[in-house]
Amino acid sequence: MAERVVLRAMGAADLAAYKMLRDGALAERPEAFTSDAAAEMRRPPETYLARLSGPADGGWPFTHTAWLGERLVGAVTCERDARLKVNHIGKIVGMMVEPDLRGKGIGRALLEACVGQARERGLAVLTLTVTSDNAVAIDLYSRMGFVRYGRLERAIRVGAQFHAKDLMALDLDKGN
Repeated sequence: MAERVVLRAMGAADLAAYKMLRDGALAERPEAFTSDAAAEMRRPPETYLARLSGPADGGWPFTHTAWLGERLVGAVTCERDARLKVNHIGKIVGMMVEPDLRGKGIGRALLEACVGQARERGLAVLTLTVTSDNAVAIDLYSRMGFVRYGRLERAIRVGAQFHAKDLMALDLDKGN
């Protein structure tokens, strides 16, 4: 890769590129996301404004993006519940990397940035779900310290086929 991948927080000017990346990911791997590609393709880019950091509650949610020149090639979002008893837990959603650039460290870099920012913002735990047969993603999450704590069988239905989701968590206080 001649150009260097640059990571940065997603801004309002990035929404159209983010929607294009997300629409492509949903269409390519429908079993990997709970959102439906056909429904999401009808949404305008502005509907993703909610994935930008906001000052109202300390910057939640936040989305990290990976850029190769002018091309958005990856993204990951971290959300959290604002309720007092569970606001120490973050949830990683929408992890995606362009298919032609997978295996080049972009996903790991996005995840490291997300974990680092989660720690800075005082979270104690990060959770995620991953389709149980997505061995590459599970391997990445495991190498980053995430541990499987459960499985939800029949979590996703694509057409007539069901897919299980593994539930994974990372204890941020353990210094992973």
